[in-house]
Order: sequence, then structure tokens, then C-alpha cells
Amino acid sequence: MKKILVVDDSALMRRVICDIINADSNFEAKDTCRDGLEAYERLKTTSYDGVVLDVNMPRMDGLQLLEKLQEERIRANVIMVSTLTTKDAEITMMALERGAIDFVTKPTNVIEAKGEAFGNQLLSVLSAVLKISPSARPTTTQRPAATRPNSVERTATQSQGTVKSSYSVMSTQKQKPANVTRLRATGKNKLVALACSTGGPKALQDVIPNLDANMDAPVVLVQHMPKGFTKSMADRLNEISKVHVKEAEDGEKLQKGWVYVAPGGKHIEVVKAPDGSHKIQFNDMPAIGGLKPCANIMYDSLSKTGYDEIVCVVLTGMGADGTNGILSLVQHKPIHVIAQNEETCVVYGMPKAIADSGVVDDVVPLKEVAKTIIKSVGVN
Repeated sequence: MKKILVVDDSALMRRVICDIINADSNFEAKDTCRDGLEAYERLKTTSYDGVVLDVNMPRMDGLQLLEKLQEERIRANVIMVSTLTTKDAEITMMALERGAIDFVTKPTNVIEAKGEAFGNQLLSVLSAVLKISPSARPTTTQRPAATRPNSVERTATQSQGTVKSSYSVMSTQKQKPANVTRLRATGKNKLVALACSTGGPKALQDVIPNLDANMDAPVVLVQHMPKGFTKSMADRLNEISKVHVKEAEDGEKLQKGWVYVAPGGKHIEVVKAPDGSHKIQFNDMPAIGGLKPCANIMYDSLSKTGYDEIVCVVLTGMGADGTNGILSLVQHKPIHVIAQNEETCVVYGMPKAIADSGVVDDVVPLKEVAKTIIKSVGVN
């Protein structure tokens, strides 16, 4: 049983979070603290498998606690609980730089806090980060983990007509190797399409800042995050990177050396413009398997683009989002697939799914991802 420390200045939230944790037989809310200072004193003498940490607290907030833990080299698996305000989103991004592994969004009221959505989200992230296998999840007599369908049918009306695709978004089943003939790139016009989920915001800080400012391709990026957090993440990455990083806007033209982050709450597609350039197009269809943005939609759209080769990058994350989109794309376009290795993943789900599919060209540690991307696309 994994022992969890809950840190929040609200007695009600502490009780609700403890109830959620204790309803899962894999976890025990072992202790609670009212602020970061109390948690700091506790963590100096006691080890926990995980820490659920609020952002805003008196005496010492979540960010200050992480800084103290970092300074004194006190190890802790920290999950932040953050509201959807711009300020908290910015602090959460800084928290990820200072050692937090991931975050969940904090409910705005008691009803939401006691609702199934928040409980499922918290337990899913704890399970993924603390390596609880799906088979070890609670029975139906307990609070269930987040349930997402293994496959969904999505219908999107586009200019060419109505397209139907079946996506195994969250399936953890091993994919069959893709039995397709790989197409060869005939030109140098390339695009990088990157997907990540749990552990992704932290992982991206080891990838995007290390890309060359003159890289000879644009980057489109899907990170599973709520609305508001994606802009804060993009802005923070832009501050620390040589390439330009921004939250994508509907209709904007793709430029080499730029990274376009899919906004939370919007699917993105890449479409070819009449003049031969390419632009971002928002797709406002419903969430797929609980995901919006969904990487499969991004990859699926690339089959009709004018790029000579697509460099597909899959980093840490739960489930299998991206795999079916890439397996569809390989039948229409030359692709080069880079997957993060298991040892450096917070959650070896999405990279494992694409690795099992048989189309991966490079499996590399996180710190080698940026170099491998540049090797694939070159610089101008």
C-alpha cells in the first residue's frame, strides 16, 4: 500500500482528498499538513510514496516547499493540486521545474471536490506516477479509476467530406507491428509532431530548450493539459528556449524554428493552404477518451499535408494516444518515429504503445530527444 502525505490549508479539502485516497485499496492517506512549513518538517524525518501538494498556502506555499526540498535534496514524488487561475497555472509550471512530477486541477467548490471527476483524476495520476498497474486498481465496490474507452469512433466534417477514424486512445494492450511498406522521403520539407501526457510538462523542459534556434522544421505539440495551463507552459518554455514557443492560434501559419502548443480544450490539425504553406486549424469535436487535445487527431491530419517527412516524437504519458494516428500516417507519408525510453519516463504508456507497434526508429533517453530531433530535421 502506497503511503501519501496530503498538504492543503483547507481542512475540507484535506478531508475530501484523504477520503478519495483511502477509498482506493492501493493507497493510504497516512498524514496531513496545513501548509508547506509543516510539510517540510514532516518530510525531513518521514518518507512517503507520494505527496499531494496545494499551491497557495500560508507561511510556506507549494513552490517554496519544493525549493526547500530541492535545496536540501529531500526526495519526494510530488503531485500539485492547482486551480485554473492564470497565476496558479504559472506557479504550477514553475513547480514542475522545481521537482513536481505532475498536477491535477483543483475543484472550485465542495460539490466538484466530492464529485467523481476529481477523484478519478487524482487516483489516475497517483496510480500512473507511483506505478500502480491497471490490474491492481480497485474493484467496482470501491471508487473506480478514471475510465476511458479502449476505442472510440470520431466523425469530423472537413472540406473533403466526412472522415471516420477509430482511435484506441487509452488502450494499454500491445499493438500489433505495423505491416506496411515505409515510404521514403523525397525532399527536405519536414515537420515535427510531438505528443506527451503524464510527466510531459517536466519532460518538455529537457527537450524544447535544447532545440536549435535554426532547426529546419516547425514543431506542433500536443500535451494533455486543461485550458489555461497550456498557455502558461508555452510562455514558460519560450522564456527558457532558443526556439520560439507559443500556444497555437486558429489559422496561423507554421514557421520553421517555432513550436506550436495545442491549447487545452482544443484539438489541432495541420492543413495545407492554397499557397503551399501550412497552418493550424482548430477542431472543436468532443473530447476523445477524455482527451482534448488528442494527439491522434493531430497525427491523422498530417496525411494530407505537403510535408516530405513527418518526425513523430512520443514522450512520457498514460495510455496510447498518438499510436493509432501514427500508424495511419505511416501509410500515407514518410515518417521518422522517436520514442522516449522506459527508464527516463515518468509513465511508460504512450512510448510503450508506439514502440510495441513496430514503427519506432529511435528509442532514446529523455536528454537525447532534442539532439535526435535535430539530427532528423537538420538546421538551416
